[in-house]
Parts: sequence; structure tokens; C-alpha cells
Amino acid sequence: MPDDVQGWLTPRAVAAEAGVSQEFDLSQCVREPIHLLGGVQSYGALIAARWDDAVVDTVSRNAAEVLGRAAGELLGRPVTELIGDEQWALARESAEAVTDSGAAAPQEGPASSGVLPLTLDGEDDEGERGSRLFDVTVHRNGDLLVLEFEPRAEGGPFVFQNFYPRVRRALQKLQGATDVTECCAAAVREIRTLTGYDRVVAYRFDGRDGPGQVIAEDRSEGREPWLDLWFPASDIPPQARRLYARNWIRVIGDVDDRTAGLVPELRADTGEPLDLSASVLRTVSGYHLEYLRNIGVASSMSVSLLHEGELWGLIACHGDEPRRLSPEVRAACEFFGIALSLQLAAVAGREEADELARTRRALAAVLARLTSGAPDDLMRPGSGLVELLDADGAVLLRGTETLTAGAPLPDALSGLLARLAQDGSVGEVWSSDRLPEVLGLEPEEAEAEGIPAGLLLLPFNRDGDLLAWWRREQPAPREWAADPSRPVRTGPGGERLTPRGSAAVYRATVRGRSAPWSPAQRLAAGELWREVSGLLTRQVVALEARNTELARTNEDLDSFAHAAAHDLKEPLRGISNAAAFIVEDAGTVLDATSLRRLTTVRRLAERMDGLLDSLLHFSRLGQVGLEREALSVDEVLDDALVVAGGRLAEQGVTLVRPAALPRLRADRERLREVLENLLVNAAKYAADEGAGERRVWVEAVRTAVPGQAREDGGGAGADGGTVTALVVRDNGIGIPAGQQADVLQLFRRLHRRDERGGGSGVGLAVVKRIVERHGGRLWLESPAAAPDAGCGGGPGTAVWFTLEEPPEARA
Repeated sequence: MPDDVQGWLTPRAVAAEAGVSQEFDLSQCVREPIHLLGGVQSYGALIAARWDDAVVDTVSRNAAEVLGRAAGELLGRPVTELIGDEQWALARESAEAVTDSGAAAPQEGPASSGVLPLTLDGEDDEGERGSRLFDVTVHRNGDLLVLEFEPRAEGGPFVFQNFYPRVRRALQKLQGATDVTECCAAAVREIRTLTGYDRVVAYRFDGRDGPGQVIAEDRSEGREPWLDLWFPASDIPPQARRLYARNWIRVIGDVDDRTAGLVPELRADTGEPLDLSASVLRTVSGYHLEYLRNIGVASSMSVSLLHEGELWGLIACHGDEPRRLSPEVRAACEFFGIALSLQLAAVAGREEADELARTRRALAAVLARLTSGAPDDLMRPGSGLVELLDADGAVLLRGTETLTAGAPLPDALSGLLARLAQDGSVGEVWSSDRLPEVLGLEPEEAEAEGIPAGLLLLPFNRDGDLLAWWRREQPAPREWAADPSRPVRTGPGGERLTPRGSAAVYRATVRGRSAPWSPAQRLAAGELWREVSGLLTRQVVALEARNTELARTNEDLDSFAHAAAHDLKEPLRGISNAAAFIVEDAGTVLDATSLRRLTTVRRLAERMDGLLDSLLHFSRLGQVGLEREALSVDEVLDDALVVAGGRLAEQGVTLVRPAALPRLRADRERLREVLENLLVNAAKYAADEGAGERRVWVEAVRTAVPGQAREDGGGAGADGGTVTALVVRDNGIGIPAGQQADVLQLFRRLHRRDERGGGSGVGLAVVKRIVERHGGRLWLESPAAAPDAGCGGGPGTAVWFTLEEPPEARA
């Protein structure tokens, strides 16, 4: 053992370690049923009698020494033979007064017990008969009434008027404290004054099962300070914490006390020792006694500090000599623990209220910036979203969108968010300030994978939409009273629980944690979720309404275009025919100018008739249903060449088919029309003569869809980047980038009507509509420089289209 630790071992501690087994298994300490140890501290005696008939069920073996009646004489006999009917009735009344309507004491939450004075007649140590006064603590335990007898201490009866002023002054000092540390500092001073212990500390737990830190201390001279030291969680195992949550106070009069066992050792109905969870005399685990001996403690008291029913911390008292506390002093300390718990809750509530007010003001400012009513505004720079929860970054997942604010989204967090959201409940805040621990990762592993230490998220729905904030790791240096990784160390008696103190400080850094998320921040996040959810709901409703109106408008426009084109064709034919008749009948009479003008009227009427035919065809595309079938694109291309092949041959354009085209589900006639239009266009806009061999390529390519790339930088498509598209490209004259959107509009041409083979400017508009009717996308490419190898020497044009909606657009 190091010298700094060896110096802490008193002769008493050395003797204690030398007298125990050389081997130590900490897991045994954790598993020990400390409420079923089957014994009580020997300065008092215990009797458990049946509630209904007062028959003694269990009694401590030291009954003869304490009560003057042997355990064998009491067992199975009415307890009234010892205390009388009147005092038995008082005991029942006292137990009923601290339980609900006489029901058995609850198994969860603080235990209820009452204290009353009882008098027993008997002989003293010198054989003289007389009356002896006991302080008796009573509580219900199922069908039993448990009575714990403590001989009344010398010094006369307890006078409440003399004791109350001390407690009142202590409470007044406590109420004047303004924060948690000040409250605890006042508490340890007053409890030490009330009890006379040599050291009193306030000990706060880091979470429900975490280690504890001394945040206040009052001690006698010569004892080393423990203030600010951390103690491993194993010092107070889980079952001890549960008992502390059920009992406000726990007193050990003498760590060397010889335990008084119970008779019988095991109860007939349970096969276990009597449950002593609510007992004030309950014996103590040998592990805990050893721990106290090793730190030089002869007596101790612990007062529980609870917050919202959970164990928040302890007031721990240590004495250098054995010390018994009267029930009145214990009651005062218990009352003080309750008052301190309430004061701590009030201070915490006040601090939380102040923080909540500040956070809500910040939240109001964030919501005020939602000028457009769109949740996307939250992610804009300066929105205050990240600062609202004092986070490093935030992310909004909505459909295929990933919008971030603050620091860049860690790559490892992207996939993790959806899984965590699915595990949580919609609208409920999920948070952790130790995410690596939740995921079962060491801090170093989490750091290597880029996983932050803190995360707070709110699922909007089961589809993966969510809002989340994250925080980076904040390593926290701590000073431990023992090596937290080795709570058991080798001492003079072997591997034992070792003494702690500032002379044996271990400095270590806690990793894998962020700053904790406060209740106010969690509430603000929940309020923000409700506001954003409302926005999203209103957006969905408005979008559905707009889509319905748009569909109705489109239907009306299609009907109008069809009716207008159909109805206009008849008078137009009349105009054309009338002009023809005039020319035939009066051709010799009219002058040359009039004849030229009539010819122009006929030509314009014929052109308008062609435009109306195109308009009729375009409008029908929006009304006629698609007959989808599985088909070979190669076969459809062959059908298209029946019409377009002649135009390609006239212009000297060669068709290139690099590989077999795929099979798709589409309307055969509509797909043939698409390919015909694209092939005819390629023939029209072939390169000028002398520019080299004219070619047009038709192929299927895996590619990204423009405008569908994810916000986080990923590509389009369900597989994270690409979809299968058909492309018809040529090495012709190309289309300037600024005019590519224009050529997809109805009746738009980039050349005069009589140039490049004429036409109405409907072809590409028809292609676009057919593709969109299939749920696909269409876009153009016409690079300014020479295209890829195999595409000739001119810039050319590539028309890309898909026939089915990309999966990410449907999500």
C-alpha cells in the first residue's frame, strides 16, 4: 500500500482488516440483501407481533438482556403479557396514525413509523423489581406490528420546549440560504451542533446510480478535509440507495456492536428473515461496518435527501467514539432532513423557474423569426435555434431534407438519429448527456466515430422526421477519494475496502459527457416542438388544398384547350376555303397584290390549323389515361424509327445504340411518341455540313437527377446517388444553357419557322408532358465544350428522362 494511504490507517483499522478474510468480492456487496440480515443492534430489542391477535411472531435473541424476558418465553405468546393491553392498543394507534387508514406500510417511498414511551415491569440487574421506561418505535410490516425497544437514556424525560428552539434556529438559518451549496453548508453545521458528531458532510449523487461528491462539510480539528472529493458509486450500492429512499434516517451506534439475531431466523410464510427495511435498529452489512472501521469511524448517522421521490444525496455523520442518539434527537434530524429536502427543492425550483423564464424569452425570439411560417426558417443563420439550448449544432430532418444549423452535422449522427427517433415517442423529449454510454461505447470509440456526447431530440412522427440538438464532449476533471477504477485495494489485511481522504486523492478526468440538458431546456424544446408541429400540420393541409385546386385548374385548362382548339378549327377551315374559292373564281380579275394577300391568308389558316391540331394533341395528353405495361425499350425504339428513320436518313444522321436498352413499365404509344420527337429533333438540329459525321445516340445510363440531391451533400436516388435514365443525345448545334428551359415550353422555337425543317415548337413540350405523366423527370444538357468521347466534335444536346418518379421524391 502507498505511504499516503498507509498513513490513514489507525491501529483500530489495521486490527479490523487483520481480523477478516483475505479475499474480497465487491459483487457480493452489491448483491447482499441488507434488509434481510436477520438481526438488530444489541442495545435495543425487537418484537414483531401479529396485528390481529397480538401473538409474537419474531423476537430478538437479546430480549432477556433488554426486556427481562427470554426470547423463548415471548415467542408464540401474546405480546400483551409483556406490555399489557392498554399499551398494545397505544402501539396500534401509533402505527395507524402514520399509515393510511390502518393499512400496512407501503413498500415504496419513505417508510412510516411512530415513537411512544412504554413502561415494563420487571427486575433490574440487582434483582429488585421496578418499572423501566423504553422508547418504542412502531411500524406496520404486512400482517405484523413491529415494536423496537430502546432503553430510555439517562438525563430525565425529553422536554420539547427545551429542544424546539435549537431546531427552529437551525431551520431559520436553512431558510436564509440562497443556493444548494449554501443550504447544505448550513445544514451540516446545524446537524453537527444537534448531534455532536465529529464529521458531518453533505453528499450529492451524480445521477441515480452515479458516484457522489462532498459539497459541504463541518468537522472537528485534526480531521482531513473531504470537501469537493468524489467517492465511487460502489460506496453506496443500489440496494442501500433504495433503503435510504425509504428511510429518512439511519443510525449506527457502534461499528463493533455484536448483532442480536432474530428468533426464528426464517419466517414460516416466506422462508426468509423478517424484512427490516423500515427498522431503526436493523443491523448493518459487514461490508459497510468494515468500510467505516477502515476510515476510523466508530459511529455514524445518515439522513436521506430526496427530490421528487428519488434519492438526491445524503447527510453523512461520523463519530470517533460509539454514540447513541435518543429517538427525539433522531426525530429532530429526520425532520431536519425533510426540511432540507424541501428547501433544496424550493431552491432548485426557483433556479429552474428563473432559467425557464430566460429560456422562454429566447424561445419567443426564435419563434418571432419564423416570418414565412416555414420550419426551414429555424435553420437559417441568426435564428437563435442553436443558442436556445446552448448546443453546438441542430438538425431538422423532414422527408428527404436534412437542414442543419450551427456546427456541421457529424456523419455518424445522421444514421443514428432515425434509429433513436423510432425508439422514442412522438412529441416526447429524449435526451442524454452521455450518449456514448447509452450506445455502449467507450469515450475514445465515440470520439473516433464522430459521435457527440450530448443529444436531445424530438420525433415529429414515425417516418423519421425530427428536430435535434447535439453537444460536444466536455471532459470534467475530478478529484477522487479513491481510484474509481479500483474501489478495492490491497491493505494490511488483504484486499479490503480502503480508507479515503485528501491524503489519497486520485485525479482523473471524466470523459464521454456533455453539459447536462436542464429541465428548462427540455421544456423549451417541447414547446418548440408543438409550435413546429402546428406549422407542419398547417403546411400539409394548405399543400393538400393547393394540390386539389391545382388539379382542378389543370383539368379546367385541359378542357378549355381541347374545346377551344376543336371549336376554332371549323371557322378556320371556312376562312381557308373562302380564300381558295376567291382565288379560283376571281383570279383573273384581282390584281397581283390582292392575290398574294389571299394566298397568305390561306397559308396562315393552314398553319393555324396545324397549331390547333398540336394544341388538341397536347391537351389530350392530360386527359387520356396511361396503359402501362412491361415492355422492351429496344422494341419501342424500332417502332419509332418507322416514322423518324426517314428524317434521319434525309439529314444523313446515323443512329448509335451502344448497348441493349432495359425493360420498363410504360405506355407503349406514348413512349414511342417521345422517342419519335427526340429523333426527329436530332435530325432537324444536326451539325452543319462539314462539321463531321452526324450521329444520335440512344442509351440507358445510371445518373443523378438534377435538383434531387440531398441537402447534406448526398446524391439523388434511394441508393444515395443515382437512378436509371434514358438519354437521346446528338452532336448537333446544341442549345445555349440560358434557353434550355424555353424550348420545353409550348410553341417555343429558337429559330425562325422556316429554318431547320420548320415545325410548331410543340415536340419537346409534348415529350416533357408525357414523361411527367409517367411520374418521371426530364432535363437537357448541352455543354459549351466538346462532349465526352464518342459524341462527335460539336457541343450537341442530350435529352435525359426517367419514366418513374425517383424513390426519394415519393418519400
